[in-house]
Amino acid sequence: MNREGNLQAPTRHPLEWRDAAFYDEQALQKEQERIFEICHGCRRCVSLCGAFPTLFDLVDNSATMEVDGVAKEDYWKVVDQCYLCDICYMTKCPYVPPHPWNVDFPHVMLRAKAVKFRKGDYRLRDRVLTSTDAVGKLATIPVVVQAVNRANNSPPVRKAMEKVLGVAAEAWLPPYAARRFRESAPPSLAWPIRDGQRAPGKVAIFATCFINYNEPGIGHDLLKLLHHAKVPYRLVASEVCCGMPKLELGDLETVESLKNANIPMLAPLARAGYAILTAVPSCTLMFKQELPLLFPDDEDVKIVSDAMFDPFEYFVARQRDGLLDRDFKRGLGKVSYHIPCHSRVQNVGQKTREALEWIPDTSVNVVERCSGHDGTWGVKREFFDDAMKIGRPVFRRMEEFEPDFVSSDCPIAGRRIEEGIVQSGSERRPQKAHPLTLLRIAYGID
Repeated sequence: MNREGNLQAPTRHPLEWRDAAFYDEQALQKEQERIFEICHGCRRCVSLCGAFPTLFDLVDNSATMEVDGVAKEDYWKVVDQCYLCDICYMTKCPYVPPHPWNVDFPHVMLRAKAVKFRKGDYRLRDRVLTSTDAVGKLATIPVVVQAVNRANNSPPVRKAMEKVLGVAAEAWLPPYAARRFRESAPPSLAWPIRDGQRAPGKVAIFATCFINYNEPGIGHDLLKLLHHAKVPYRLVASEVCCGMPKLELGDLETVESLKNANIPMLAPLARAGYAILTAVPSCTLMFKQELPLLFPDDEDVKIVSDAMFDPFEYFVARQRDGLLDRDFKRGLGKVSYHIPCHSRVQNVGQKTREALEWIPDTSVNVVERCSGHDGTWGVKREFFDDAMKIGRPVFRRMEEFEPDFVSSDCPIAGRRIEEGIVQSGSERRPQKAHPLTLLRIAYGID
């Protein structure tokens, strides 16, 4: 074994998804068998998600008790349990590139999802749930939004949705906003710079589907914080879904079409020196990592990737440059803060925790584990119980701190944590608030 590879930083190879061989099912199964054999011998990732226990159970219950005893058709059971969080690759696996064994479990799962999608092996439900922009535009029409929200909270309607679409009746669904973020936010803010002042930087905001259609208040809090910090900003002129939901479905052609709509809007901003921020980690990760691996020869994709920031990554960098005041007006008490998977794999460190710990009279309990929601996966009927089981340790550790607030950079994970605490029967009801909202509160900004 070449141990030198283990000591180097993980690297990732681009995906050759346009190559016809990428969709060769026999070639896929051969690569799956190779990687599954390595995973079976290691088992270090058994606690991360359902994919690895599913694989190991298949092996242990096979006639040979080795991977060669598992039916190839059963490989799809492993694929269905993977929601592409990348945690196994970035935090657990010792055999990732540049190790010669070249294990990239998430990428072989993505390849399998792409093969499955190309075969037409998906449900209407999967198409609907991953069409976040189309659904959001329809659901937030003024005469429609109240009816949609009532339906999402109606047990009889939810039972019907479960039967027809396969969306778990028990799963909390986020409400749709009466007014979209892009309709209610000021499109830009400029600050005059006097002679001798340091340039304050400038930011472009990619709103994201979730902020635009579901929780615009998070987007407004980001704008208020930028205003408070005297950072000029502008909204991206137009945008569509970042593509992460379609990536998780394996619909790579639609990912490309979304890329072709977004990158021409973002690349000129990146070249003009804007830092590009999104308030949803999955969207940030899509531009930072996933699109460059899918389109490695697209120079505009690389430029946008280099300009993309998590909001707290940006605020911490600004503070270190001496350009961010810390004149907080109130403490937050006890905060249970959850780091979502798609924040962890950005490799920027715990920047949100660092910023929250600036606030006086505030103690932060950090929980670094999957919440179990995982995009659209955690609301599907066949996976909902597994998703809640995965999230249960997070719900417990968040609640045991007896916090005043529970918070996650991922707003969907934050809702799942709130759901888990409520379903646990706990008498405590800590307030759920996004970290950007917490920072706004601490600054005393209305």
